[in-house]
Amino acid sequence: MTHGFPLAGVVGRPIAHSRSPRLHRHWLARHGIAGDYVAMEIGEGDLEQVLRILPRAGFRGVNVTIPHKMAALSLADEATDRARQIGAANLLVFEGNRILADNTDGEGFLNSVRQGAPGWDPSTGAATVLGAGGAARAVIVTLLEAGAPEILLTNRTRATAEGLRDEFGDRIRVFDWVKAGNAVEEGTMVVNTTSLGMLGNPELRVPLDGLRPGQVVTDLVYSPLETRLLQQARKAGAQGVDGLGMLLHQAAPAFERWFGLRPQVDDALRAAVLA
Repeated sequence: MTHGFPLAGVVGRPIAHSRSPRLHRHWLARHGIAGDYVAMEIGEGDLEQVLRILPRAGFRGVNVTIPHKMAALSLADEATDRARQIGAANLLVFEGNRILADNTDGEGFLNSVRQGAPGWDPSTGAATVLGAGGAARAVIVTLLEAGAPEILLTNRTRATAEGLRDEFGDRIRVFDWVKAGNAVEEGTMVVNTTSLGMLGNPELRVPLDGLRPGQVVTDLVYSPLETRLLQQARKAGAQGVDGLGMLLHQAAPAFERWFGLRPQVDDALRAAVLA
């Protein structure tokens, strides 16, 4: 069934903080497309049932965020090589009764850092990654492909981090969470992929006195835009890149898949999302 009022959305939990509806509605209005994009808070036990019924309501697809990215991949009927390599999906496209999975997080991450830290070269040193969930998987795969010589990985549950090392190879070195401060100090880049520091969540309680000039520090959390990690990074003389850029850049290919045209990531979009 073809619906004349196309819909898309984002599924996750929590989801009230999401700026994705504002982002996609800006593009829909700019391009004169009569459709909508909505945020849906879905529990883990309800994910499959919801995804199977959404196409009947006119949905062309959804973005997927915490905590559903790995489950979304397993529920898909078909997946891109990129999503399978990462082991998580942030983008689902509905074609009839079939669910197609992709992952645009890595592309969004790379474009965001390149825009926010001009001259950044991932091959110059180790990258520290905090967290080992779906977003971390995308960041790790992307950094390794971009030439990072080593990933210093730390996660509250060490076994999960060790699982990623086993999966992605010996360029990953695992640190206990209590040694996260050492990993922060050693990396030329620091990436927080956890939800710690997000509004409504506990703070990222990691020693940050090892931050220094020359580092590039990015937090995938964008609510608040200026997290404690970014504040401390800028205070230490490091380059800080907020998480909004990744949100904007990962959204463009999704919008294209659902609505048929590639939108522009520009200052007007950023202003609209922050308004």
